[in-house]
Amino acid sequence: MELKKHRRLTLKERVIIQTLLIEKKSKSYIAKKLKRAPSTITREVNKWVQKKEDNYDAELANWCVKEDYLNKRNLDKISTYSLLKFFVYRGLLSNWTPEQISGRLKELYPNDPIMSISHEAIYRHIYTRPQARLNKKLIKLLVRKKTRRRTPKKRRGGGSKIINQISIDNRPKHIDLRNEVGHWEG
Repeated sequence: MELKKHRRLTLKERVIIQTLLIEKKSKSYIAKKLKRAPSTITREVNKWVQKKEDNYDAELANWCVKEDYLNKRNLDKISTYSLLKFFVYRGLLSNWTPEQISGRLKELYPNDPIMSISHEAIYRHIYTRPQARLNKKLIKLLVRKKTRRRTPKKRRGGGSKIINQISIDNRPKHIDLRNEVGHWEG
């Protein structure tokens, strides 16, 4: 069985959609022409055509999709702002942990939203592509130098670990006299 590779609509396909919509063809007809799922075409058209009088614009749709893709998926905050990237990388070179870098940024730039980042975002930036040459160098600058992040350990429920423990309030009354060495509290 061959796995289908998910691929986005291209500008050429969007132009065909626009042309066929102008010719008043149905969405299922367009899907067959493009060898795409009808839901893909329906989703694309419904995203850009809200009212009956709206027209589908292939150029605008393609531009918006590319902008969304670049802004949402590829660029994190560190990659976007060079001053922040410089500060984070300099901190890593100074053997600071991401937690220390994040804290230092909050101290030095308290009111600057661009220069504030969490330690999790720093770790995510480093571990997005652990096989890349730059990221390998960044991983070596970390304290533990692990190629993968460890998942947080699942902890047992809170409370005591002593099995069959007895409360100090339930101790025998003769212990309160403290006549023996072991009856004194530390």
